[in-house]
Amino acid sequence: MAASVAAIARPADTALLFPGQGSHDANARGHVELHAPSLLERCVSLVGEDPFPRAGESTRFAQPAIFLASLSRYWSAPPAGDVIAFAGHSLGEITALTAAGALTPEDALHVVVERGRLMGEAQAGGMVVVRTDADTAAELAAATGTVVANDNGPGQVVLSGTERAIAGVKPLAQSRGIKARRLDVAGAFHSPLMRQAARGLRGVLADLPVHRPSAPVLCCATARPFHDVRAQLALAVTSPVRWREVLDVLDARGVRRFIDVGPGDVLSGLVRRTLPHAETVEVGDALVA
Repeated sequence: MAASVAAIARPADTALLFPGQGSHDANARGHVELHAPSLLERCVSLVGEDPFPRAGESTRFAQPAIFLASLSRYWSAPPAGDVIAFAGHSLGEITALTAAGALTPEDALHVVVERGRLMGEAQAGGMVVVRTDADTAAELAAATGTVVANDNGPGQVVLSGTERAIAGVKPLAQSRGIKARRLDVAGAFHSPLMRQAARGLRGVLADLPVHRPSAPVLCCATARPFHDVRAQLALAVTSPVRWREVLDVLDARGVRRFIDVGPGDVLSGLVRRTLPHAETVEVGDALVA
């Protein structure tokens, strides 16, 4: 289902979701140029080049491109009713904090560009998705020397680790009848192998101005609302993304309508997998000039 945010949002039970890496849209740059031209210009200056043509090459380019794509969609059609919560998957946390007014777009963009650079420099290891439950995934992680990096929802857990550790996941999983697939990323994101990136990011975040958000923004590392944005954004780089728990908490808080601002429809799919009773709306390409 695709619709304008303004057309479908109703008060009192809506949460806005913002995606992380892996959510791409070939038409995103044009939308950003139309709705956030000054921020795009600033992004090109900070990155050193336009990130959109190279978004598929490295997290250094993917992160600012996805941030701009999501934020421009939000700006082009803000919700008509009250939003009771915001959440973002990994990188999307920064977009969610920006949409909620906790960070200015300019400050957030600076953090995103530096986050992408630092994580891109830590290119050790990799990630693999296993189609099983969280407990079984944890057993696979313990047996292979990997760690659980993303608990995205029922039947979708991502493990991170060194190249050697990751290489052992697929054969072990298949021996137990579990599907496993290596992800096309150049790093063991959300694992201890990102410690150096987290240290660098703490320096970037040290003087970041943080404002009171318009509604709670959930942190993926704790599955609770942010209470220390600077510390928790740095923590997130090495901590698992507890997305299944984030959705459960939003459901318990009374959210019944989840708007996936996009790009892409990854998050609405995870909502349907985790909360089949909830209403999902995919904004995506429906946000046009």
